[in-house]
Amino acid sequence: MTDKQTNEAVLLIGAGRMGGALIKGWIGTGKFSAIHVVEPSPAPEIQLLARDKAIHLHGAFASDIPDVAAIVLALKPQVLKAESGLLAALGKRDALVLSIAAGVTTAALAAGLGSKARLVRAMPNTPGAIGKGITVLYAAAGLAAADRARAENLMAALGQTLWLTDEKLMDAVTAVSGSGPAYIFLLVEALAAAARAQGLDEATAEKLARATVAGAGALLDADSRAASLLRKDVTSPGGTTEAALNVLMAPGGLEALMKRAIDAATKRGKELGK
Repeated sequence: MTDKQTNEAVLLIGAGRMGGALIKGWIGTGKFSAIHVVEPSPAPEIQLLARDKAIHLHGAFASDIPDVAAIVLALKPQVLKAESGLLAALGKRDALVLSIAAGVTTAALAAGLGSKARLVRAMPNTPGAIGKGITVLYAAAGLAAADRARAENLMAALGQTLWLTDEKLMDAVTAVSGSGPAYIFLLVEALAAAARAQGLDEATAEKLARATVAGAGALLDADSRAASLLRKDVTSPGGTTEAALNVLMAPGGLEALMKRAIDAATKRGKELGK
């Protein structure tokens, strides 16, 4: 990106968990000349950033908010759909609009913003709060290269970025990476519960489960080999790991269960878009 692009102002609508993560990432990069945030009920941390003049906090969107190069919509899909007046007002501004609302298509956004809106749809995930996330982006037809670069720059504050060419796959992306951290946290819960069932105390079970999943994730990040090969490294023939995997990999086991879970989440994403 050019220096001009990396020193532009940005407007964030919604400063919840993901919006807050974006704010922290943007402040950390120091790439934006100003960060304007619209949030009627800001968390204490967001209020502190405003007092320290790291951001400009607004209780509601108003015409006196200065022009910005990009607007990020970090609202829940149900809320965003009800904000037709807000979308119409934002559509009058000459800015890239990037939405992270699950299930809300670029066509639905364009209906509210206007046909000339420059649109990107994105799906980040919660590890972005520590810079370890991944965001999948989809650009509406005709988006200029400068706006694609601008969108990447916005979301790179959370971690990796990846572009899709087919918007229909965004619901699957949401089911896998957007919702995925919850599945991993559930795995930790289940692993700790299984440890307790074998007689380990709660503190030990929790520590073992958390450290094992966190460590395995770090190893997966550091080692570029396929996950199947990393799994085989841990599995000795006739050993304890193989005994457990025979259960997890049996017909109807973990793979089948995960497919059903992802299918359910994907279908729900499509429903949210209607």
